[in-house]
Amino acid sequence: MSLEIRKIGVIGAGQMGKGIAHVCALAGVDVALNDVTAERISAGITILQRNCKIRRPAERSTPPPATPRSRDCPPPPRCRIFATPTWSSKPPPKRGDQAQDPVDIALVLKPDAIIGTNTSSISITRLAAISGRPERFIGIHFMNPVPKMQLVELIRGIATDDRTFEEARVFITKLGKTITVSEDFSGLYRQPHPAADDQRGDLHALRGRRIGGAIDTAMKLGANHPMGPLQLADFIGLDVCLSVMQVLHEGLADSKYRPCPLLVKYVEAGWLGRKTQRGFYDYRSGAPVPTR
Repeated sequence: MSLEIRKIGVIGAGQMGKGIAHVCALAGVDVALNDVTAERISAGITILQRNCKIRRPAERSTPPPATPRSRDCPPPPRCRIFATPTWSSKPPPKRGDQAQDPVDIALVLKPDAIIGTNTSSISITRLAAISGRPERFIGIHFMNPVPKMQLVELIRGIATDDRTFEEARVFITKLGKTITVSEDFSGLYRQPHPAADDQRGDLHALRGRRIGGAIDTAMKLGANHPMGPLQLADFIGLDVCLSVMQVLHEGLADSKYRPCPLLVKYVEAGWLGRKTQRGFYDYRSGAPVPTR
């Protein structure tokens, strides 16, 4: 019997966690949002309450209903996201509900709950092996920013069973996303990471040459990318990029995944991209200006 995922738990109220919570709420799924502190959860909820007022593109041309919303209609997306500082927390009761089920994905799990990870670099098989239920563990890798990016990567571990894969596939389809299936090895759906040292020619300049905006301009105009690789790295966070590259380099023992020295220096300087207003670009004036 297939599991219909109606509630999920999202661990982490940062950029990716908020994005995942957003798209799930828009699809009618209840979301329990957790993080290491109540302050982080509260900050995430505040942003989500604002962001979830934005309807899907297909809905923007739809005229408002002629009659008020029925009490039986589902609540607006922002009402579907609630804070859960501890995993014993449950969503507020709905009208007509006599009891509440635990969330479908959380640290405190229903017997048949799926555990999904958004990692882009760590082995799914290795994580599944310590989960206590490897057959119900799967990689569900959303692209950043989640509300705007259409692609979701599904990665099976060695022990992931067919039922788990199919239920995850149905769930992602419900979110309106497009699925690509990848094997369980480190990397971002076969695409180079924007912070690698020597993966492809357009990023070779990262090894200390002056960059300017040439690389990003070339990739946007020449390869029709919506965002250049250095802009993307700034958006992700250079500290996150460095951590991912270190995992790839260690796990694959391949020099092409060695983090470039300039990336290391930027992180050491605290220039982490958009979140600190300086990275490969300086954002303090409002318009991005290359820092090298």
